Amino acid sequence: MGVVRSWESRQAELESFCRRLVADTTTIHRRKDLEPQPKNNLFGDYDEEEERNTLVCVTSGVSYLGLALVNKLLQKGYSVRITIENPEDIEKVREMKESREGNGKLEVVMGKLSDVDSLLNAFEGCHGVFHTSAFTDPAGLSGYTKSMAEIEARVSENVMEACARTTTIKRCVFTSSLLACVWQQQNPESQDAPITINHTSWTNESLCKEKKVYYALGKVRAEKAAWRIANERGLKLTTICPALITGPDFCRSNPTSTIAYLKGAQEMYCHGLIATVDVTKLAEAHAIVFKAMNSTASGRYICFDKLIDNQTEAEILAKEIGMPKHKICGDSSSINCSSLHRFMKISNDKLNRLMSGPIRCYNQHYC
Repeated sequence: MGVVRSWESRQAELESFCRRLVADTTTIHRRKDLEPQPKNNLFGDYDEEEERNTLVCVTSGVSYLGLALVNKLLQKGYSVRITIENPEDIEKVREMKESREGNGKLEVVMGKLSDVDSLLNAFEGCHGVFHTSAFTDPAGLSGYTKSMAEIEARVSENVMEACARTTTIKRCVFTSSLLACVWQQQNPESQDAPITINHTSWTNESLCKEKKVYYALGKVRAEKAAWRIANERGLKLTTICPALITGPDFCRSNPTSTIAYLKGAQEMYCHGLIATVDVTKLAEAHAIVFKAMNSTASGRYICFDKLIDNQTEAEILAKEIGMPKHKICGDSSSINCSSLHRFMKISNDKLNRLMSGPIRCYNQHYC
């Protein structure tokens, strides 16, 4: 029989573990002056070796995406600090420490996304932040609620405010979602021209509320809040809008986001807007965008590597998730989606150019 320990004992264990983990790193002193300061010139005196040794912070670093991103950054030589909110995440950090690759140093700190002061402590001394926007439904039932959309927007404001107040931070990469781009009002009379969903596209908030797709609502509100504060405070920001994140054991490891993402899946499928991205490729995209912010990278980037555009692909995805196929592609006898596909396409050409890959377009009529 296991022994149930108090929160205080787990907290003490976390603090002891953190001390051991960061014993070989330089002590970081908290800055007393929290007023916004002018940022350094991001485009001059760039040094490749200095980039490899840069200390960056990953929020929600033990989430499905967070784990992949931290490992990718360590491989590339970055020193990485991850934030966790619960002592229960100690074991995940231990497993990461044992399996990590690369020569970068790994630190862990407590960082409450709901508390700006806590984030200031977590970010102090870092030169960049990756906010991975990992949220779960505490009840484990609905995937994502309307109240969670409001919380996510507030958390986005907290993270951006903490970044703006931390003088060492030069860059921030914010993980949004493709759902912050695709939910838009359709005009049947304008279907003679294709509708392209790309980095300039924004989801319609009123439509999200009408259709009760609250995950999309939360993502678009959070991203808009991030851009607002970044513009007001002079913070260098890029956002990545990934499709449904997949990879090894993704459904069990990332169940809430997977379920929430696919709310309204039938309609997205009919318009050719369900796409997926492997978590490893997404982590690579984050690292490449962050590095390129020293020169050319800016704005928003859509990230996906597969489009679910036929029933075979829908059936494979449904099987991986453990969801009935009709929940994704509908009943073929009552829903005819084929005529709609040619009027919609998703373009990730901006990110592909940055990653030196071929431009990918999933509508041959308009490529």
